[in-house]
Amino acid sequence: MSTMRISMPDTLKSFVEEQAANRGYESNSEYIRDLICREQERLRLRDLMLQGASSAPTTEANSDYFDGLRDRINRSAWK
Repeated sequence: MSTMRISMPDTLKSFVEEQAANRGYESNSEYIRDLICREQERLRLRDLMLQGASSAPTTEANSDYFDGLRDRINRSAWK
């Protein structure tokens, strides 16, 4: 694992220390790593949503669609 040093104002440092302690993280670094991982996931989901929004529409997601989806799931669960 690599090491990265960052500079921040005392107010941010205090905030990180407080959050790490209150949320049960082993260290400030673990808290910061978790924040970065959450941001990566947020960006990945954002990209997926944008891809979906820009894709051509397929089937209307109405009650018939969801009934069919439930049927397919129930059939595959019993195989």
